[in-house]
Amino acid sequence: MNEFDFVVIGGGSAGCVAAARLVADSGGTVLLLEAGHSNRHPLLDMPPGIFKMINGSKFMRYHRTTPQAHLDGRVHDIPQGNVLGGGSSVNAQVYMRGRPDDYDSWNEILRGNNDGVGWGWKDVLPHFTRMEGNNRLANDLHGVSGPLQVSDPGHIDDMSRWFVQSVQALGEPFNPDFNGPSQRGVGFYQFTNRNGKRSSAAYAFISPQLKNPKLTVKLGAEVEKVIVENGRAVGVAYRDKTGTHQVRVKREVVLAAGALVTPKILMLSGIGPANHLAEHGIELKADLAGVGQNLIDHPEVPITAYANGPYGYYKQGDGWRMIRNGLQFKMFGSGPVTSAGVEAGAFVNPHTPEAPPTIQAFCVPIVYLDRDAQEELKDGYGVTITTVVVKPKSRGDVRLASSNPNDMPVVSPNLLKDTADMAAMVAGQRFFLQAMAADPLAGRLTKVAVPNPADTSDEALAAHCKRFVKTNYHPAGTAKMGADGDHMAVLDAQMRVRGIDGLRVCDMSAVPDINAGNTNAPAMMLGDRCADLIMGRLNHSESAPDRM
Repeated sequence: MNEFDFVVIGGGSAGCVAAARLVADSGGTVLLLEAGHSNRHPLLDMPPGIFKMINGSKFMRYHRTTPQAHLDGRVHDIPQGNVLGGGSSVNAQVYMRGRPDDYDSWNEILRGNNDGVGWGWKDVLPHFTRMEGNNRLANDLHGVSGPLQVSDPGHIDDMSRWFVQSVQALGEPFNPDFNGPSQRGVGFYQFTNRNGKRSSAAYAFISPQLKNPKLTVKLGAEVEKVIVENGRAVGVAYRDKTGTHQVRVKREVVLAAGALVTPKILMLSGIGPANHLAEHGIELKADLAGVGQNLIDHPEVPITAYANGPYGYYKQGDGWRMIRNGLQFKMFGSGPVTSAGVEAGAFVNPHTPEAPPTIQAFCVPIVYLDRDAQEELKDGYGVTITTVVVKPKSRGDVRLASSNPNDMPVVSPNLLKDTADMAAMVAGQRFFLQAMAADPLAGRLTKVAVPNPADTSDEALAAHCKRFVKTNYHPAGTAKMGADGDHMAVLDAQMRVRGIDGLRVCDMSAVPDINAGNTNAPAMMLGDRCADLIMGRLNHSESAPDRM
């Protein structure tokens, strides 16, 4: 039986960073187990390639939710990366950290139980800046020499510019850096790519270590369970195309399979709610009621309008346009191929503009043909603005379908179930409908297709939201860190699974609450921070209680 110092389960954003750091700095051997495919593929590399595969690809795994009663029984998909690099290999590449108070609130949750390890903004910022290689910004909030390449959009469509100007016409400021001193305003996102090539966690962190003999990467490796003996994680059972295998672990197992699969693996390993595990005949190793609970995701709802001219990215990936754009990229390194297709966005608070933003928006210069909108929409030139509740109160759960590792977990995200989330979303929809009615955007549109602009009552907009709400691809919180007195806390402040030695969780499952914005950068921070915790490099903190 093979033996390693560390086994990292899941080669997504967090897992790649944790594995690479442990290989480079711990002196130990590392096995990285990833269930998906290689990240080396032309469509994955180029920024807009995701739009070619988002509705079906071997690089995605699609979780189907349970029927959502509060959404009139709707069932919707939650895609997950099925590839080395995870979400960082298949996402729209927006580089977003969230707000300082996101992390300061984590620190408050863990206050008095963090063993001198703080989770405040001052504690996590060094991880972000150390990883970051920004092509424009260089200050105390941004790094320039890290392996993760962060760039301005290589191409900006006119529709994106008009969106930015129209939101300014409503009184919102232009924001040159959403990861800067203030999140509020409208502007252009930065992205994890450079010169038309994606900078995923696989490329940025794993590729430089592939020749290191201490690293072993296995693709197509589906983990069945963590092997626990006498209260300690001592190995991992996984299967691949050659059969079922077990590996032993000398030091620690790091679980980073994502917020939907990490709780599944924990429960299959006997770690979770005792009653639920008993239902499936699984031997209990640690009774942790919080495993699979506290599922948080950012809900998004579209606003779609048609253009009165050939604006946006309609047909830019087809026929002669595809050839032209490909030649422009090959010859000059410019044009639409260098754009991820989502160049512009905004953070606003429609009710109290000076207060922390409640809504994030993405401007996508296409008519987005969601399956639920086929009756209303036809393909053509246009724009879709998606509105997202950044600090949702709704919580869902992840449970086992059975004790069979082949079965997908049962997922109920409960998007917009909390009335406060619905109220925030309705306000966000109304605000960006007003932005579409403001120049210069208004002068380029013929009509808003959804929602119906003739009826913007709370009732009508809520009905629209219930019909179209879906994941913003940010599931989190299903094995959260928490204080000793919190019976739902799965992890302590050092990301260790309570009641089991030698086992940590370092993906977005670990967060007690979701950050305000995209989650890919925070996931990488968690992987980097977990590696430092394992190596004993975070024994002191500016945010720890004994330093306050």
